[in-house]
Amino acid sequence: MDVAQELQQLREELTRANYEYYMLDAPTMSDYDFDHKLRRLEELEAMYPELITPDSPTQRVGGSVAEGFSEVVHQVPLESLQDVFSVEELEEFDRRVRETTPDAVYDTEPKVDGLSVALEYENGVFVRGATRGDGRVGEDVTQNLRTIRSIPLRLPESLPRLIVRGEVYMPKSAFERINREREVQGKPLFANPRNAAAGSLRQLDPRIAAERRLDILVFNIQYVDGKTFSTHTETLEYLESQHFRVIPHTFCATIGECTQRITAIGDSRENFDFDIDGAVVKVNDLTDREKLGSTAKFPRWAAAYKYPPEQKPTTVEDIVIQVGRTGVLTPKAVVAPVRLAGTTVTNATLHNQDFIAEKDVRIGDTVLVQKAGEIIPEIVSVLKEKRPAGAVPFVFPSQCPVCGAAVVRDEDGAAIRCTGAECPAQLTRNLVHFASRDAMDIEGLGPAVVELLIQAGLLKTPGDLYHLQITDVAKLDRMGKKSAQNLMDAIERSKENDLSKLLTALGIRQVGQKAAQVLSRQFGSMEALMTAGEEELAAVPDVGSITAQNILDWFSSPQSKHLIQTLKDAGVNMVSKAQPVGDKLSGLTFVLTGELSGFSRKEASERIEALGGKVSGSVSSKTSYAVAGEAAGSKLRKAQELNIPILDESAFITLLEEN
Repeated sequence: MDVAQELQQLREELTRANYEYYMLDAPTMSDYDFDHKLRRLEELEAMYPELITPDSPTQRVGGSVAEGFSEVVHQVPLESLQDVFSVEELEEFDRRVRETTPDAVYDTEPKVDGLSVALEYENGVFVRGATRGDGRVGEDVTQNLRTIRSIPLRLPESLPRLIVRGEVYMPKSAFERINREREVQGKPLFANPRNAAAGSLRQLDPRIAAERRLDILVFNIQYVDGKTFSTHTETLEYLESQHFRVIPHTFCATIGECTQRITAIGDSRENFDFDIDGAVVKVNDLTDREKLGSTAKFPRWAAAYKYPPEQKPTTVEDIVIQVGRTGVLTPKAVVAPVRLAGTTVTNATLHNQDFIAEKDVRIGDTVLVQKAGEIIPEIVSVLKEKRPAGAVPFVFPSQCPVCGAAVVRDEDGAAIRCTGAECPAQLTRNLVHFASRDAMDIEGLGPAVVELLIQAGLLKTPGDLYHLQITDVAKLDRMGKKSAQNLMDAIERSKENDLSKLLTALGIRQVGQKAAQVLSRQFGSMEALMTAGEEELAAVPDVGSITAQNILDWFSSPQSKHLIQTLKDAGVNMVSKAQPVGDKLSGLTFVLTGELSGFSRKEASERIEALGGKVSGSVSSKTSYAVAGEAAGSKLRKAQELNIPILDESAFITLLEEN
């Protein structure tokens, strides 16, 4: 078998395996065989790049980050739908339809709450995908759409041209997983799956989109060349035969049947792995659709029924405080069980202290709860006329209910946080941050391994990392002796890190990597930093009075003192190894664009900052130099337009060496 034949065979086998796994939920190829064949395909394509095809399974995730998204003019506009909010309005829609097409019948389907896109195929191969945008012009997100496994890259039938429309969404299961990970990493949580899907699809780096596990449901043929259809139902059946994941749909002969189906969809919305914000009723006959046409905004042959937010009264039985992995204290109302949007609700979010005060929620109150647009039910209002005698305002705790440490309110928000350095509620997040690359850089100690160590009872504070025994680590699932030894070696190496990395790892509020480097150079040792006063700390560049107080508060905590002592006893370095900061580039601002052969972006930034310069992410009139590497993009063009001096890599190195 020659190389071209082997490549073709591998692509066909892997494409079929993807379809069986992601579309049919009936895989016939083992994960091991799939990985082995994919690796072989990657090896062959690396050896023969001229033989790579756009529909190859290896092209699911692009390797480069785009400068931005280009515009796409839709060949057929992606129209929005007219909303209706009651059975009466739906019947009025039906009356208007039958004035033009008396024998109209319908197709009814759930309205997925996601991001609408158009997928373009030429000769059966996926060539481009774009967001809806304003309906006429969208953004080219082809590389991100390639990461969605349920989008076929090649169709069984090679029509000259086919454009289909679908809704990209984030499955509820993926949404919950990502929010758990973001909480551990200290990142803001996504409000709902729709926001998460939209943000993921518009990532400039397709690798990020791939990690988000997006999915799609296709619901319309926008344009087809080489085939004709008479009904919408036929088009969906055809799309299903071409390996698309098609929206669930039901044929309805009358508007009464549509109403029954809409009610059934609403009652079963919790059974879908995607959020819905309504149901769509469409005229089924395509000739009837042409007769009905469109207004300036909407097609006359379809309507979107929007479910009203369901609200019900219940009683607040208790208000409890939960401590999240980032230390934020979140109040939750425990309510008398009430059936809402298909599920039994026993809890409702109270968001924060300000929300409780604004609504004046008290234990014993009768409240209205709803579930609209969010996963967790919320309290809409308090029925104060039903308030029992003796109900008192809720008082937020001044100490963490988990570890007893003092709590503080964010200067720039309503969040109230636990300050405990060894708080059990924050242990996972604190350990993941402690081991991260910018902090102690302990290779192999990611979230999954951290969870294993905690579940085994081996870690209760970050200091426990330096007292682990290899025999205990090797017993953990998926570890083994070699992996355990590698982890122990990485932990041991981290003892020699510079003081700045330890300061970053401690997670002191507003002391990030840059501030930690400045503090490390300024004070030289942990002991000197711990004994510094407020004025001395506030005088340090990039610190200021608020951060100075945060540092003082952190080091005054008994938990913090215990952690520092544990780390000292384990032999973790507590002094700065950095050379004194230079000032030769003081007052100069640099922008980096493209790839440098001798530096990573991070290394180049550190060299500039070590000499007193600043690095900015965007070009402006205040930019002193633009450093341009290979494949420099829009930043270079803007620098040229503003007549900003441009340094290639050689000139950049010369500048550093001279200073």
